Amino acid sequence: MLRAEKLNVFRGKLHILWDISIYINKDEIVALIGPNGAGKSTLLQSLAGLLYPASGHIFFNNEEITNLPIHKRVELGISFVPEDRRLFPDLTVYENLRVGAYTSRARKKIKDTLEYVFNIFPLLKERRNQLAMTLSGGEQRMLSIARALMSKPEFLILDEISQGLAPKIMTEVSRVLREIREGGTSILIAEQNIEFVLGFSDRAYVLENGRIFAEGESKKILESEYVKKVYLGM
Repeated sequence: MLRAEKLNVFRGKLHILWDISIYINKDEIVALIGPNGAGKSTLLQSLAGLLYPASGHIFFNNEEITNLPIHKRVELGISFVPEDRRLFPDLTVYENLRVGAYTSRARKKIKDTLEYVFNIFPLLKERRNQLAMTLSGGEQRMLSIARALMSKPEFLILDEISQGLAPKIMTEVSRVLREIREGGTSILIAEQNIEFVLGFSDRAYVLENGRIFAEGESKKILESEYVKKVYLGM
């Protein structure tokens, strides 16, 4: 569904990503793991259209989108949930969700999409008239994912969604992401919580110092001696 070939990305004069090549298949959850400063957010922002690579290519459903602006990528079916959520705090849950359905194809299906989102997130349905600023951290994270789904994406990009969440909420988030995948949306998720994300993803890439260090099935990555020693302290 999405592939990147030999991406080189800079922030100012700083070379962040070096010859990055990854792919995500249809109906797949892929994890991107690595330490702080590895370049995970830079890669996600490049795929979403917030940054443009100095070289390399990005394809979505076999169409090149390397230099396509972010709003055009949303129209194609790519949606991005940033680490800081970017909710509208003075708008209600329902109003935040409506904002997510701004593309023409999403507006046509808004009633059906709302029903789908409320089925996945019943708590948001209960609190649809509540201001976003009054939600807990976990509820705001769920709202940010739900809002991204309102654009009816085929491909969902998530950045550090477990940050600050209680274990119970993290379990609920992993359930929700599997349900989203079963609904036909592929997912790429960057995470520092290795055990959490490798517990439900299909494949994983390990990013270190701006380069892909390892890749493979999530279970095998989690069981590797390197990951156990460096990331899990075992």
